[in-house]
Amino acid sequence: MKRRLTGALICSTLLLLAILVGSDRLTDAQVAVSTGVRIQILSATISPERRVIVTFRLTDDRGMPLDRTGVRTEGRVEINVILARINRGDRQYTAYTTRQQTGAVLGTVTQAWVDTGGTFADSSDGTVVYTSGTVLPENYDPTVTHTVGISAVRDLTAALGKRFVANATFDFIPAGGEVSPIRDVVPTAACNQCHDQLQAHGGRYVTVKTCVLCHQPQTVDPDTGNTVDFKVMIHKIHRGRDLPSVRAGTPYRIVGFMGRVFDFSTVGFPQDIRNCTTCHAAGATQADNHLTQPSRATCGSCHDNVNFATGEGHLGIVQRDDTRCGRCHQPTSSDEFDLSVAGAHTIPFKSRQLPGVVFKIVSVTDTAPGRTPTVLFTIQDRSGRPIAPSAMTRLALVLGGPTTDYAWWVSEDARGATGPDAEGNYRYTFRTPLPADARGTYVVGIEGYRNITLDPGPADPGDPANTVRDAGDNVVQYFAVTDAQPVARRQIVDLRNCLKCHDSLRTHGSNRNNNIEHCVICHNPTGTDEVRRPADRMPPESIDFKLLIHRIHRGEHLEREYTVYNFARQPVPFNEVRFPASLKNCQLCHTPGTYLLPVRATLATITPRGFQNPTPPTSTACISCHDSLSAEVHAFVNTAGSVETCNVCHGEGREFAVSKLHALLVGEIR
Repeated sequence: MKRRLTGALICSTLLLLAILVGSDRLTDAQVAVSTGVRIQILSATISPERRVIVTFRLTDDRGMPLDRTGVRTEGRVEINVILARINRGDRQYTAYTTRQQTGAVLGTVTQAWVDTGGTFADSSDGTVVYTSGTVLPENYDPTVTHTVGISAVRDLTAALGKRFVANATFDFIPAGGEVSPIRDVVPTAACNQCHDQLQAHGGRYVTVKTCVLCHQPQTVDPDTGNTVDFKVMIHKIHRGRDLPSVRAGTPYRIVGFMGRVFDFSTVGFPQDIRNCTTCHAAGATQADNHLTQPSRATCGSCHDNVNFATGEGHLGIVQRDDTRCGRCHQPTSSDEFDLSVAGAHTIPFKSRQLPGVVFKIVSVTDTAPGRTPTVLFTIQDRSGRPIAPSAMTRLALVLGGPTTDYAWWVSEDARGATGPDAEGNYRYTFRTPLPADARGTYVVGIEGYRNITLDPGPADPGDPANTVRDAGDNVVQYFAVTDAQPVARRQIVDLRNCLKCHDSLRTHGSNRNNNIEHCVICHNPTGTDEVRRPADRMPPESIDFKLLIHRIHRGEHLEREYTVYNFARQPVPFNEVRFPASLKNCQLCHTPGTYLLPVRATLATITPRGFQNPTPPTSTACISCHDSLSAEVHAFVNTAGSVETCNVCHGEGREFAVSKLHALLVGEIR
């Protein structure tokens, strides 16, 4: 009995010791929920030795304290600190933390960099006191704005195969007082409309406020001679392939860490580059800087064929400094296309001179199989004044179906519609009948535009460039053929998600605008570019929407060529498209859950260039991104006849569920 008690006591003691020793380590269950990293800078001061002392706190995504060293909590947290100030009379930062870098063009230059040689004092509540290795100059100005920027990267690779990042900044005046001036021109939220989570330099930097501490006039790339000043670099990156210098044959490149060359010459901005407020958006206290602070560096970053020293490209006007830019380039004016900043960036299709086109489909009748439907519709301008169909430069009604998966469509010129009737409606009866075997629900869509000449316009009087297509957004109406009630086509993508990047989704010469329900009528599983592709470039390419959009967005990461011939019979290659976010994040485009298995599509896609033709719907959706031959073969061997077995492994609850493979956590480095 005594031996049993002694053994039990020893076991209990060992168990208690194991718990105590292991209490600093997270269990697997805890690791599963203890993700992310957050950082809050609590204070910043300057010591008598002129070192910056920063106090900050680290927590996980639940607000629980983190141990920076990774001993008491899972995952070491890497800290990088940047110290900078806004010198008196300046509007941008100059960094205290610098390094020397040597390149082929400029030789050795001084660049903004992170602090080195600093020390940490860690507390159990996640609070850290950091003392900089950098000593401020003896003549530093304690009365100007100083900013500390910190990047925190938590490494959970061993536990989750992921790393997490957070940035924080802290503004202060060492001598005390209200912080002024500041630098807050572009909100990070504006970047994240397209970039999902802005990440640079290995994912360490995720806020604009942190980026501009280093990306300012102090820092240049010695290998190319290009500045990496934020206001210049970001404009140039976004204009990319349309920069005058790039069009003239000079690529736009930056040489980064470890000699890696970043070539931005193929970047295509996904909307009109003149839409300055896409980035200079509400949420930044200095969002109007693009209007009120014109400068040679900023304006010359996009308009890089202007030589301000000689006046070339600037109406012969020499501009030796920035003090007189605002004399001609006022922030705004009452006119469009003038020399004001806002006027010079007027987007023609958004001109106030355009009266607008607004479509409405009132009804669709005579919709039995084999019949020719009659459509009742109206067209008005934005003020409500009627527009006759005959006044439209182009007007078409598109008929298609069934909505379960479109496989048939026809488009007819509707400018000859009769009317108006007493209610102002016009009537058009299709010449083409519905298929005799039509079943379910079909759809009618409307598209068209009027040519309007702007005066003033973006070009000289009489220039054809002043003629703009004043186009209406597409409208669709579903109608029952054999269904008791119309059944709308499934909604897979939310247009609002498209517009976050594209601002206005205008394609095919402004005929197809801002309505995905209209796009998919033609871009259906049976669609290819066969009628537009030259005979020596056959076989044709699929233009099924789910394949087309996935491949366009995957772009430069595609393993195989994806080129579609347009209505002008010209090739449109998409292999250089650079998607600005993580391709794993399906919800950037999809409505919730619609990218998971099983898919709701039922019709196989005609894929003359695919490994199998036709390709079943689930395989089509997946191999449109995962386009390697091995991926296509994988899909093929797991399909028996028309039966796909993808759901066995990739369905929800399975080991390789789509939701698992495409999972992204908040703050994850992507």
